[in-house]
Order: sequence, then structure tokens, then C-alpha cells
Amino acid sequence: MDSLFAKLAPLQDAVLRLLAFIDMGGSAMWAIAVLSLMTLALILWKIMRLMACGAWSGGRHTRRALDLWAAGKTAEAVAMLARRRSIRAQLAHTAMSAALNPALDSDAAEAETSRVARALLAQARAGLRGLELASTIGPLLGLLGTVTGMIAAFQALQDAGARADPATLAGGIWEALLTTAAGMAVAIPASIALTWFESVIDGLRHDMEDAATRILQGARPDQTLRQAAE
Repeated sequence: MDSLFAKLAPLQDAVLRLLAFIDMGGSAMWAIAVLSLMTLALILWKIMRLMACGAWSGGRHTRRALDLWAAGKTAEAVAMLARRRSIRAQLAHTAMSAALNPALDSDAAEAETSRVARALLAQARAGLRGLELASTIGPLLGLLGTVTGMIAAFQALQDAGARADPATLAGGIWEALLTTAAGMAVAIPASIALTWFESVIDGLRHDMEDAATRILQGARPDQTLRQAAE
């Protein structure tokens, strides 16, 4: 037990130093600390969510299904995508099902495919507003902490009057500036992650548009294939 406490002592000291550092910035610094934890959690959640959507899978199965569709093997193409969970595969499966549905004409099939595509992309974009908010309010919280800290420092200088110590003022100023640095430290990773996620989703959107076009326009089955699918 003593050895366990000895191993945990450095971690405890690090946590105490971190808490003391945060406390120097006042309430704004605590708000930034909470924001940083939420931002980190959101980034990790978003990565896992995009992985579940098949964002980095490359769409291998979808491409194979599209090749089968172009070769006229519609039943095999639909079956290949039936249980795939990536949004590329879900969109391609929807487009194929709509194209094979005798109750839907060309416009109706495209409308149904567009509806599903919008819903899938909305799922893929979930959480981006939170990162955008973090990248916006992080610097603002830092600036708020700096302004309030500067006000407190100059109030202390005024109260000291002729006995004012410049070192005390300098200490109050640098403590106030901590919040600005902390706010930027949160906003920069949030902005980078936001840009990265948006680029990934743009790639997904391009792949989905390409697949839908190939299915509904470039390789649309004729009436014989529709009847065979029934």
C-alpha cells in the first residue's frame, strides 16, 4: 500500500500544481479549463463517430458494388451493401433501391436519394457546431479574464497609492494574461480539428454524390432489370 501511495505521489503533486495554476487565472480560467475538457471529449467523440461512419475506410465495398451495378449485376450489388454501416454504403444502397423501385420515376428516385444523403451528412456533421463554438468563445473567455484581471491589478495599485510596488502590479498583469494564453490554447486545437473534420466530411459528400450519379444517371437499369428485381 505504501508503495502505491509513493507511485501516486508525483501524480498528485502534478494535479495540485495544475489546480493552483488554474486558480491564478480566476473564474475565467476555470471556465476555460472546463471548456478545454469538453473540447477534448468532443474531438475524441467525433473521431470515433466518423470511424463508425466509415469516413476513413476508403469505400472499398461501395466501389465494388458500383462496379457490379455497372456490369448489370444489380441483385449482387444491392446484397453487398445491404448490411454495410458506412454512410457511403448506406447512400449507395438507397440509390440502388430507389432506382430499382418500379413505383418511383427518375425524379422521385433522385429526390429520395437526396433526402437520405442530407440525413446522413447531418449525422456526419454532428458536433461540429460545438467545436466552432469552442474556437470562438475560447479567446473571448481569455480576453474577459485578462480584462477583469487588469482591472483588479490597477485597483490594487490605486489602493496602494504612493506605496505601490511595481512588482505587485507586474505580477497581477501576468496572471491576468494567463487567461488569454489559455483561451488561445483551447481555440487553436478546436479550429484545427474543425477544419480537419470538415475536410473529411467534404470528401464523404463528394464520394456520395459520385456514387448517386453513377447509380441514378450513368448506370441506371432499364425496365427489364426493374422487372427482374421484383
